[in-house]
Amino acid sequence: MFTGIIQDVGRVVSRESRGGDVRLLIAFDRINPSGINVGDSICVQGCCLTAVELQGRAFAADVSRETLSLTTLGDLTAGSPVNLEPSLRAGDPLGGHLVSGHVDGLGEVAAVSGDARSTRFEITVPAALARYIARKGSVAIDGVSLTVNAVQGATFGINLIPHTQAVTTLGSLRVGARVNVEVDQIARYVERLLADGPLSR
Repeated sequence: MFTGIIQDVGRVVSRESRGGDVRLLIAFDRINPSGINVGDSICVQGCCLTAVELQGRAFAADVSRETLSLTTLGDLTAGSPVNLEPSLRAGDPLGGHLVSGHVDGLGEVAAVSGDARSTRFEITVPAALARYIARKGSVAIDGVSLTVNAVQGATFGINLIPHTQAVTTLGSLRVGARVNVEVDQIARYVERLLADGPLSR
């Protein structure tokens, strides 16, 4: 479980094909390496990966074909920047919202514009995901917890303050860029409860 509050922007050191899967070696600067162990979950661009090897201030993670095909991790190459967040521990502050690291689908940046000191992004998602996105609700974009400011059909708007642009990869997004999207888990649970109706005894 994660919060969507990015703790470091790492970079891909290498990408190695392994029997159809891929092993990524990712370097980091700000995260304390003593707090990472083999087997720990780390959110990389919004995707929950397992650290399988540690090399100083870098960790290796295996990425399955399923993840490569359904997220933007398949586009990563050596040098690519990535948002990083270690898993939430008991007692840690929950500054964003509960994020699982299980990407629901890909969105596409439809428009970028200035809005005072912020930057406004319009993101279009598949129709199947749009129903879970609500104005003033939460959404995770490339692992970053954000507030939805407007919704029109399958497109929603978010604002990035200067701080978020500076400490995540989102500040470099341009029109046409693909992003990993995870909708608010509460919306999915509510849908399931409503679909099932009252429990029979």
